[in-house]
Amino acid sequence: MAVLTYKGDKFYLDNEEYTIISGSMHYFRIPREYWHDRLLKLKQCGFNTVETYTCWNLHEKEEGVFDFKGMLDIGTYIDEAKELGLNVILRPGPYICAEWEMGGLPAWLLNYREMSVRCLDETFLSKVENYYRELLSIVVPRLSTNGGNVIMLQIENEYGSYGDDHEYMRRIAEIYKKNGVDCLLFTSDGACDSMLQGGTLPEYLCTANFGSRPEENFKKLEEFRPGQPKMCTEYWCGWFDHWYEEHHVREAEELARLFKDMLDSGASLNFYMFHGGTNFGFMNGANYYDKYEPTVTSYDYNALLSEAGDLTPAYYEVRKMIEEKYGELPPLTVKNSEKKAYGKVKLTEKISIFDALKYISKPVAVPAPEFTEDIGQYYGYTLYSTEIDGPRDENTLNFDAVHDRAVVLLNQKYAGYYERTRHCDDIKFAVKKGEKLKLDILCENMGRVNYGPKILDRKGIKGVRMGLQNHFGWNMYPLTMDNLDNLEFSVKNDGESSVPTFFRGVMNIENEPCDTFVKLDGFTKGIVIVNGFNLGRYYNPAGPQKTLYVPAPVLKNGENEIIVFESDKTTADSVEFCDKPILG
Repeated sequence: MAVLTYKGDKFYLDNEEYTIISGSMHYFRIPREYWHDRLLKLKQCGFNTVETYTCWNLHEKEEGVFDFKGMLDIGTYIDEAKELGLNVILRPGPYICAEWEMGGLPAWLLNYREMSVRCLDETFLSKVENYYRELLSIVVPRLSTNGGNVIMLQIENEYGSYGDDHEYMRRIAEIYKKNGVDCLLFTSDGACDSMLQGGTLPEYLCTANFGSRPEENFKKLEEFRPGQPKMCTEYWCGWFDHWYEEHHVREAEELARLFKDMLDSGASLNFYMFHGGTNFGFMNGANYYDKYEPTVTSYDYNALLSEAGDLTPAYYEVRKMIEEKYGELPPLTVKNSEKKAYGKVKLTEKISIFDALKYISKPVAVPAPEFTEDIGQYYGYTLYSTEIDGPRDENTLNFDAVHDRAVVLLNQKYAGYYERTRHCDDIKFAVKKGEKLKLDILCENMGRVNYGPKILDRKGIKGVRMGLQNHFGWNMYPLTMDNLDNLEFSVKNDGESSVPTFFRGVMNIENEPCDTFVKLDGFTKGIVIVNGFNLGRYYNPAGPQKTLYVPAPVLKNGENEIIVFESDKTTADSVEFCDKPILG
């Protein structure tokens, strides 16, 4: 493959003037079986490059244990792009934002209490270097300078939105070079003075991120770094959704018009996103400005490809603009995947969280409730359990901290819930003389903050009080939901539950499975696991998302196990598999 350079305000690919037309697609948000389809759709839209972040928190989920298999096989992803004639822009982070859990930083970093992240902290840099050593051993043979198709690597990510430690930035670049990276390096930041000042280095290409007003934003970039190529590394074609918000959409015609304006001005750009995909499992991030706002499971992003990889109106409009600029493209051969409405599936069996504990968790005794990281748990739910002796007059249950949502159960009956910065039920209780009250609190990590100063976001509860009195003597039960194979569903589902409960059903599929979407009418909040694969979270009262995407590769011909974990309460006894998503 050819090597990318720049001279003055032009990019050159092996000495030929070159315009980068790129689209973001994150391999870790797309089933491995669909990579080729999504990359081919990008190619047939007229793009020459694909961009992706890397996800440190999945590649090194446990410190020192690395995973580059399956959906994390970045080497194969790069190779499949090469087979289609696509170049690759790689953004390894270590921080990526991406509306991803903790901005891609692994949560085990929180165990290093004295360490500062994203700055010239030697402990942090040593962890980064350990990860990069493994990652770059895969990437470096695939650099364009080694005959591969990776043409650019980003130094950190939107660093000026977070800090201004330029020596830290240089150390990241040095780690790249130490591990054999010799392709073009660049930075990307918002197009304003503070972000450009904080996040750029004069010796490396400087690019900008924005979703509108290209002339104004490129003018700011030119003021800051005159004489370099104009590039928008993130042209935001849509936006992500939080729970409680409406689904974000954007007019396709406006998107394509601004894209054409940028091309006409001589700029290069990368669509963020070309294809968003899905925050499977517990990997959604969150924002925290005036309040905590977790991102939904879908990362549809109103992108050129839908969450399920379908061609959207924006796809056709952008393709038309590329043809107007560069000439007619070959006819489209790509197609949308077949969708199927499998209908309602009865959830015939259930087991309460209390009966399930012996199969899926072991208690950790603590004097006072701890954050989950303190007991080595990083994702999912945690059940905090205790007993309170009487006599006690009626008092209100209070917390010092709830990160992020706590369902309260008194004597194994639902009493209400607390949310971090949004909702707080007034839960009061008394305990009679000679009696004991069983208090259980199911706390959910709804996603760590992925942007801004609050990214060191610990999970769990702290400081449980009755009135003003702290209560001590607890057991913590980690509920990672990684493996539910040992659950014994011995109770017939009667269609009602007022405690956190696992429900199980079987969906029979004849012939080759198709993409589908699961709808959970009558349920409140929880997760859905299909054949052992965690599709992600639902939260019906909050919206906007009302269905979860079920990719065909998750399903199989014959019997498919459906497990729903409902954290609150439900009166439903079935879920429905539909052929269309409901995103709001």
